[in-house]
Amino acid sequence: MSRIINREITQLEPENGFLVIKRMKQKFDFPIHFHPEYELNFIQNGKGVRRVVGNSMEELEEIELVLVGPYVVHGWETHNCKSDSIYEMTIQFNNSVFDDELLSLRMFKPIKDMLERSKHGILFSKQISLELMPQIKEFTKIEDVNDFIKLLTLLQGLANSKDQRMLSTSVSNNNEYEHSKRIKLVYEYVQENYNRKISLPEISDIVNMTPVSFNRFIKKRTGKTFVDYLNHTRLSYATKWLIETDLNIGEIGFNSGFNNIANFNRIFKKFKNCTPNEYRMRFERIN
Repeated sequence: MSRIINREITQLEPENGFLVIKRMKQKFDFPIHFHPEYELNFIQNGKGVRRVVGNSMEELEEIELVLVGPYVVHGWETHNCKSDSIYEMTIQFNNSVFDDELLSLRMFKPIKDMLERSKHGILFSKQISLELMPQIKEFTKIEDVNDFIKLLTLLQGLANSKDQRMLSTSVSNNNEYEHSKRIKLVYEYVQENYNRKISLPEISDIVNMTPVSFNRFIKKRTGKTFVDYLNHTRLSYATKWLIETDLNIGEIGFNSGFNNIANFNRIFKKFKNCTPNEYRMRFERIN
């Protein structure tokens, strides 16, 4: 069966360099995808989930930890998983965080070698996953030097660990989407204006396309219509504020671009399979 592979435009802001996402979920519904960032993905209570990395496809045990490099096709599917409380934590970071000069230092050689291997996807052993689980779960955000040092310590522990296994025999190359000026324009415009109404003619005009052509363009490159892509961006901010702030649901909905709380609740439930309040409560249970 052929798969549709989407180019994910992540919510990682270039000036931040890092993104931490925690979720408690009942199923995996995000399509198989790729992006230019590195991604470290930790899953607990995921027995029966199917992992796709490059040309590798395997069923998970209860716990796993995987590092995928830039442009590696990857994704997780519910498959045979019966758990209704799957814990997933994702740390994304862009390749500018570790430049060539830094990685050329002898002390960074293990990390440099691991990042090179990550173009195949790396599965770490159950033992190291359990050993490093407290460190991994400790991350909520990476914003200052202390957070960065913690990440370096984690990566060093992974780089020096035994029983690593490369998953895919194929290697992904930089994709044409990285060079798409139109995608970059769309991303930047939405990031700056997500909290207000953006019409299809307005965004189409930004990239000098007709609305019909633009909708085909964005669907082909992201797997989403523009409306869904815009709502996905708004929800990424909403979920962040639900987790990290004490703002009420109405304030979060308004701040993230939804015109009323009923619409916010409806769209949130459509994409997240729960209400904003339920999402906040779920996250509180895993901290």
